[in-house]
Amino acid sequence: MKILVSDPLAEKGIEILRQLPGAQVVVKTGLPKEELISEIADCDALVIRSGTQVDADVLRAGKKLKVVGRAGVGVDNVDLDAATECGVIVMNTPDGNTISTAEHAFCLLMALARRVPQAHHSLHEGRWDRKIYKGVELNEKTLGILGMGRVGTEVAKRGIAFGMKVICYDPYISMSKAKTLAVEVVDKDELFARADFISVHMPLTDETRGMIDSNSISRMKKGVRIVNCARGGIVNEEDLLKALEEGKVAGAAFDVYDHEPPDFNNPIFHNENIVVTPHLGASTTEAQLNVGIQVAENVVEVLRGGAIRNAVNMPSLDAKTMEAVGPFITLGRNLGSLLGVLAPQRIETLEITYAGRLADSETSPVTRSILVGILRRGLGDSVNIVNALNKASEQGVDVQERKNHEPGVFSELIKITAKANGSEFSVSGTMYTPNRPRIVRINGLPVEAEPTGTLLVVFNEDRPGVIGYIGKLLGDLGINIAGMTCGRTEAGSTATTLVNIDSAPSEEAMAKLAEMPLIKRVEVVTF
Repeated sequence: MKILVSDPLAEKGIEILRQLPGAQVVVKTGLPKEELISEIADCDALVIRSGTQVDADVLRAGKKLKVVGRAGVGVDNVDLDAATECGVIVMNTPDGNTISTAEHAFCLLMALARRVPQAHHSLHEGRWDRKIYKGVELNEKTLGILGMGRVGTEVAKRGIAFGMKVICYDPYISMSKAKTLAVEVVDKDELFARADFISVHMPLTDETRGMIDSNSISRMKKGVRIVNCARGGIVNEEDLLKALEEGKVAGAAFDVYDHEPPDFNNPIFHNENIVVTPHLGASTTEAQLNVGIQVAENVVEVLRGGAIRNAVNMPSLDAKTMEAVGPFITLGRNLGSLLGVLAPQRIETLEITYAGRLADSETSPVTRSILVGILRRGLGDSVNIVNALNKASEQGVDVQERKNHEPGVFSELIKITAKANGSEFSVSGTMYTPNRPRIVRINGLPVEAEPTGTLLVVFNEDRPGVIGYIGKLLGDLGINIAGMTCGRTEAGSTATTLVNIDSAPSEEAMAKLAEMPLIKRVEVVTF
């Protein structure tokens, strides 16, 4: 398998990639788009930082591409919608540069408070201007943090250590976490009204773009100071400059910009009340080593078929979760394959019920795997666990997931019901042990068959001679039976017969089976 590293990466990370058996690691940085498209054609993985632009053209060119690993947090340079459509996992490394970015943000905050860069510059120019560089203390000031993720949390700790009152706005922070951190949760308007310093730590989304603009600045204290080490675009640069000129904002510090590299004619680079750095938040020896190692380990794990960590376009699966639901991911795909053959065409609604202990687990990857099994019959290899939900939506399938915590016959059970045109069909399966998957119901009829290899599914009238006819016909054709089960509601009713066979039946065999009057339908499923 081929792994392309298209941006500078710590040598330790490259070593980890090279240790993957069968891996061909190619390091080519600074590739123009045309060369990147050519190089990606036979790659299984792409490892990047912020320099490589992974757009739809690049992703579609990567016919074998399974994963894009970003050494860092932001994935603005990756077209996530296109990646999902192409079935490519996109992962980042949110932990590796947390401390580095938090320290840099607080460094800028302190530089703003004491006007350190300006004073430093004056001395270099041979001036001794003590009076004009009077600063303010952080002690007893209010620090408002927009976004209490990993970096925001670390900034809050440092603010508290400097005697600051910390308030935060984050729609997702729990009150218990806020209490533990000794921060006060407020809404945006209150934060803008109370904060002496504001530090931005949110991703760039449609909701956060331009969050700090003329409107929000008008609600802030006179003399507020603003730090942005998150993403360019969250602060409207033109509105901020105007507020600085009017004296509403006392100072600002930027490590990120609307466009990178920026236009150096931009007035923010020529305003003495703005401190600027060239996107240095993650630029420490420790952070670059950490993200390089983490992205390499994450990519290797995916290529090995193991845990999926820090995925940004699908649920992540850590090792513990993978151990718990891994067998059900395979079972779900096989049940989906079975249902894809047996269910009505043009499924309108797919109802997936997880029962027993499985209902307490993270089941999203199992649901995706079920969809892969169902949809691959019509869509082939274009569908995988990353894009399965999107593909189902495109096909007009309403996927509904339900959980039943009540105890039942089986300690863990998956039931999948497909509905279309007023009819429905269901299959159910369980795990007897981690290595013993079983199909246990078809349309509510109890059966017991292993979802492996080739399975013959026969719907027949429950009459003497049917089972014998099936066995004799397969024997005459040289097809060995590995196992057989039959389910029925009562004697003489319609029965469902499942036959595990060692080789796929020919068209002739299927035709002869269908000729028997007591057999209503026969299908073959290959897992």
